[in-house]
Formats: sequence, C-alpha cells, structure tokens
Amino acid sequence: MSTNNSHRWKFFRAGGFEQVWLENGEDLQNLRSLDQKLWVALSCPVQGVEFDRKALEFLDTDRDGHVRVPEVLAAIDWATALLKDPAVLASGKGLPLSAIDDASEEGKMLLKNARRMLMTLGKGDADVISAEDTALVEEALFKKRFNGDGIITVDATDDEQVRAVIKDIIACAGSEKDRSGAPGISRKLFERFFADVRVFDEWSRKPEQDAALLPLGAGTSDAAAALAAVRAKIDDYFLRCELTEYDGRSSLTVNPTPEDYRAFVLQNLASGQSPVASLPLAVAGPGKALPLCEGLHPAWKAAMESLRGAVITPLLGAREAITRNDWDKVTAAFGPHSAWLASRPKTMIESLGEARLRAISSSPVQDEIGRLLAMDEEVAEEVDSIVSIDRLARYCRELLPFVNNFTSFRDFYTRKGKAMFQAGTLYLDGRSCDLCVKVPAMDSHIVLAQLSRLFLIYCVCRRRGGAETMTIAAAMTTGDSDQLIIGRNGVFYDRDGRDWDATIVKIIDHPISMRQAFWAPYKRISRMIGEQIQKLAASRSKSQEDRAAEKVADLAKNAESGKAPAQTAFDVGKFAGIFAAIGLAIGAIGTAVASIMTGLLRLAWWQVPLVFAGLILAVSGMSMIVAWFKLRQRNLGPLLDAGGWAVNARAKINIPFGAQLTSSAKIPEGSDRQLFDPFKEKKRASRYILAGVVLAILLAAFYYYLRGR
Repeated sequence: MSTNNSHRWKFFRAGGFEQVWLENGEDLQNLRSLDQKLWVALSCPVQGVEFDRKALEFLDTDRDGHVRVPEVLAAIDWATALLKDPAVLASGKGLPLSAIDDASEEGKMLLKNARRMLMTLGKGDADVISAEDTALVEEALFKKRFNGDGIITVDATDDEQVRAVIKDIIACAGSEKDRSGAPGISRKLFERFFADVRVFDEWSRKPEQDAALLPLGAGTSDAAAALAAVRAKIDDYFLRCELTEYDGRSSLTVNPTPEDYRAFVLQNLASGQSPVASLPLAVAGPGKALPLCEGLHPAWKAAMESLRGAVITPLLGAREAITRNDWDKVTAAFGPHSAWLASRPKTMIESLGEARLRAISSSPVQDEIGRLLAMDEEVAEEVDSIVSIDRLARYCRELLPFVNNFTSFRDFYTRKGKAMFQAGTLYLDGRSCDLCVKVPAMDSHIVLAQLSRLFLIYCVCRRRGGAETMTIAAAMTTGDSDQLIIGRNGVFYDRDGRDWDATIVKIIDHPISMRQAFWAPYKRISRMIGEQIQKLAASRSKSQEDRAAEKVADLAKNAESGKAPAQTAFDVGKFAGIFAAIGLAIGAIGTAVASIMTGLLRLAWWQVPLVFAGLILAVSGMSMIVAWFKLRQRNLGPLLDAGGWAVNARAKINIPFGAQLTSSAKIPEGSDRQLFDPFKEKKRASRYILAGVVLAILLAAFYYYLRGR
C-alpha cells in the first residue's frame, strides 16, 4: 500500500497536547506515515475495554491479548487492499458489495461468498452486507460438523467407536476449541496421539519376535509380579548366608538375637505397623538353601507360596528349597523380561491401559479420523473467506472509531461519546463519575494508578447476588471527599445500561477541587476544635463520675459504721478564685476584641475588605496553591497504563476538564421549590456567641501577627 508523506493532517489540542484528528479513509490509508511519537497510545488490552469484541479479536492477530501499532497498520493495509475506495472505512456502516475490489482472487472469492451469504439470509437483492448479517451466517456455519477450522469434535461423526477414540485423544493429548466453542482435536493432536500408539504397539509386539521375553508364556506377567514381591528379600537372605561362609562369627549378627525379639515382643505382631516383617526371610547359615515351606518367616509365607507356584515349579520343577544357583537361574530367566519392561516407552497414552491401546491400534479408526479432518480442511478456504467478509464488514463500521481512540483520545476529550477505556458511570454521594475503568488486579493497579494524581475510588461491583463481580476505579474530580469512606455503597451503570451494586474498598487520596482546598483548613480547624472539646468533655465527665462514685462509696461506709457524713465547709476563696479567672479570661478576650476593632476603625473603609481578604488568604491560600499545582498534574496515562495500556502522551486532566468528568446533583430549571423545612433546627443565641468568640480569636491572631511585623 502506498502512502503520501506530504499528506495534510488535522490536529486538535486537548489535554495539554496535540492530537491527530482522523476523518476519512485517506487519513487511514496514510496513517503509516504519521510519526508514532504523535500517537497517543502504542498498545491497548483486548480485555477491559468497551469495544466490539469480534473486531478486537480480528485486530489482535498474534492472540497475545494486546493490540499494537503494527497490528493496527496491518489491518488498514489489508482492508484498503480489498476495497476500491478507502472512504468506505469511514462510513461507519456496512460493506457495499460494489466497494469490494474483485481484481484479485481473494476479492473475487469475497464478493462471491458475500452474495451467497445474502442469498442464504433471504436478502438476495441487497447490495450492502452488514456485520449483523455476517454474524448470523457465521453462527449457523460454525455449528456445522465441518466448519473449516481444522478441528473436529465428537459430534463430527455418529460412529460410537470413532467418537470414543476422539474422547481418548482429548483426555490424553488435550483439546483445542472449535469455532462452535466445543472442545475438539486438530491434526497436530491427532498425529501426536497415534504416533504414541504406534510406539507402544511396536514395543508390545516384541515378545512375539523374541520368546525369551516371555519365559513362562502367558503366565509371565503374573510370575514377574510374584518374583518382584520377594526378590529383594531373597537376595538379602543369600547375602547373609555368604557372610556366614566368609566369617562364621557373623552368624551371631546376621540372624536375629534375643534382644531383637525382645524389642517388639510386647507389640501386636499381627499389626501392619509391626517391625516384625523386617526380620530376615529365614535363618541364614553357611551354604544353606532357602526353604520354600518350613522354616520361613511367617509374614512372608503367602508371598513365597505364590513364588513357588508361579515361578519355581514351572522353571525348576517341584522343590522344597532352592540354592543360590537355583535362584541365579530364576533371575537370569527373567532378565530379558525385566529389561523389556524397563524399556516401556513413556507416552501420554499410559492412562488408557494396554487392552484399550491394543484395541485402538488394531482398528481402522485412525483412517476414519484422518478422513474427518480432511473433510473439515476441504472447506477451510470457503469458510475463511466468509470470516474475511465478517472482518471487512466490521472494519467498515469499527476501524475508524478504534483508530481515533488509539492514535488520539478524541471521544474522551471532545465529550461527544465515551472512550474505549470508560467502563460506565458511578453514582455515589450525590455525584456521577464518568471516568471509570475496569481493574483486572487491584493491588498491582494501585501501584501505578496513584501516580495519576487523581482522587480514585476503587469499588467492587456485584450483580445477581454476587454471581457476577468486577472491580472498577472511578476518578472523583469535583466536590469534596468528606463523605467518601470505605464501605460506602453506590450504583454503577455499565456501558450496556446494566446496574451493579458498588461498594468502596479502597481510596487513593489526592486533591479533588479548588473548592475543597479552600474549605479544607476551616474544616480541619473545626474538626480539631470539636475533637478537643469532646476530649475535654469526656475527661470532665469521667472526673465527675469518679468523684460521684467516691462520694457514694464514702456514704455507704459511713452508713455501715453508723457515722454521720462529713460536712464540707463552703470555701469562699476557692470560688472567688474561679470567678476571678473567668473574669480575667473574658477581660482578655474583650481587650483583644477592642484592640482589633480599634485597629479596624483606624483603617480607611476600603482597607477593611483587604484585611478580611488577607485573613482568608492566610488561612486558605497555601492549601489552594498546593491543590492548584497538584490538580494541574493530573494525568490519565498512569491510570490507563495500570490496566495494560501503553499511553504515549501526557494526557492531562486540568481543572475545567475535570469538572466535566464528575457531575454534582442539580435541581432542574423551572422546578417548583418548597423552601419551608418543618424540621429545620431553631437558631440559638449560643451558636452566635460561639461563632463570635471563634471570629474574635482569629481576628486577634491576625492583628498580633500584623503588629509583630
């Protein structure tokens, strides 16, 4: 595809940076020539974004869960190569049949199958095929036994024997998802399975070529099992005998001593946990044969009887005992068989068992499954063409909106629609938050998202009693955070209009608005004063309670002893001191207020508002300055990067734009309002007195501050 390096681009400024504005097919066709440094995003996840799911799957050609720049450009190249005019990609509608370029073989096939699809739907006269049309045809096509994906399911045949083997392949080799959504097998799994079957078949047929591998014929397997059960014990016995031949003194140690028996004689010898079974098979001696009947360890008699009947008698004849040479002959006879068993191939089909594997290898089912796979592969080209029509139809409708949400965040910043990353709207605390994103893993999301400088509310959303859950992060960009606490509930509406119960589980605290910053100092002072008053009141109340309890206890003691309660004399001096202290405090406050008023009266009338403005600035100014700088640093990038995006720009959310992302409750214009509140609290003089005292203190502090300067 050719591109025009001199193509005239259109840009708009939003979020503090320039963003490209794509309007037509020519813009898309020349997108390859646009410097990637000007793209707002370089990658976006397939999951967690609100966009046509099928279109995203088509764009994600490597199936890694992300759509990247090369994949976007490849999609544009593919689509424009099949269209006579790339302007169709900007229509936002279906695919006109007349727009398909049938100059190539692929184009001819697409046009042919598009007409066939419309005929199937009863729209033979239509000249436009939409994504909804292709979806209906695909749904019916993919449910067929052979849908061209190279995968067959158990429903591909009615032959029960073949169906059973397909199930065996799935159980041993795994499965791949058919276009219908059902598990099935591909040619790769089929060939792997039967390759293992052939290896096992070759191994299992070796005894037919070498009789030494089955020294006892059909009874060899049972005999080998009986031999394996006691082989280590018999080897141990003959080694003990050889030690006594080497040194006669060893007979005292290789055989059990009275102390050995005494160690466990009080235990239950019939118990499976008893150590008695660890004793030698028989009493060892120089050149002594191993008895097969009498003189054997009681715990091993049954196993030795099996060995005698299955191995010794068929190989050596009837025996009451065997020598070391006899034993060597037995083990040598089973040597090739043991080596053959050890060479058993390790394959994925072990779980099926020898009988089932022999039945599969001797049946014609392999050829039948191969034929079914070939039938599915025969229709692959036609089905792929139908899928390509669906892909092209979806690109005509979705490609330009996607690219405008990828190369720029046009929908987000123009506020004419919702961006792909906006999951819905959260209603909470009399406000609605439009900037809500889905969160795949909250703990890892928080680490990066907090760098966005946004006030974020993480909510767990549930539907249908918790059967459906998801986690979102909502940005609160206006108002205050006084009532935003963990555990508070709200309602989240997703892009499909479904409502979810939302519960706050985590809050990332950052400045929300300048109004919040202005009132924050006053709220902190008010909260501090309230807390101190509560502490003082609680302390005084506790003191009074303790004093009252002491008096009650004293009265009780006096009553028991018959004494009259002691009378406390009225201390005039004490109360005089209290009243003097109160008067002194009131006088100091009055003096401060008088000084402030005197200072204010000396000022010109126009200076008085400046004094009050300076007082307000001294209290709220620094808070507002800090908030202003932080609010200007709010950046959408870290919030999206935390969800898997690769944002390539400093996508800022300034104060005016943030005010649009969160809306507060407003009474509709023209509404009738009844302002009388029957439960309105009555105004009390004490409130005005308290407010006057607080104001006087603040004015005094400011006066002395100016005086000190």
